Amino acid sequence: MTQVLSKDLDQRIVIPGTWEHFKLIQKGFEEARKVRLAYYEGTIEIIMPGIDHERFSRIINFLVSTFLLKQGIWFQMTGAFTQEREREVSAQADESFCLGRLKPIPDLSIEVVFTSGGESKLARYHALGVPEVWFWEDGVLKLHHLRENGYQGIDRSELPGLDRLDINLLQRCILIAETDFAEAVRVFQESI
Repeated sequence: MTQVLSKDLDQRIVIPGTWEHFKLIQKGFEEARKVRLAYYEGTIEIIMPGIDHERFSRIINFLVSTFLLKQGIWFQMTGAFTQEREREVSAQADESFCLGRLKPIPDLSIEVVFTSGGESKLARYHALGVPEVWFWEDGVLKLHHLRENGYQGIDRSELPGLDRLDINLLQRCILIAETDFAEAVRVFQESI
């Protein structure tokens, strides 16, 4: 029987609090690189991603970066940097990208969902004005593009350059990488 260690599982704490409480907690976690913090509408969320969460995050980052490089699209990986609107909202995506130039709010935020939160996080990203948000959950990649009245689910990215990315290929290669990263990269590179 395989023992599941706590580092393997995401740990998530959600508590009520003010912006001031959130900033105190954020300051307390300044040196904790593996902790993700979020604030929106009086709710503070603390997430400590497990190993599978981190693995899938890195796989997705690598494949998306590989595509952008091969297409000759200027990008900057901004990872889990804190995206904020003072006193209103703060979020840390698992991965994020700026296209064309570096910006305070990325063009794309990617969330890997293992515990909960998923698409309920769209309200945070809407408040931040992130143009596109992708969720990887249960082996499926779901894309959302910001419209005038909120996010709309889409089948293909609408961001310049990423609109040429075959999402089905990306999704298939993420699943291959779960057991064979090198094979996933080989298949992906040969197909783009």
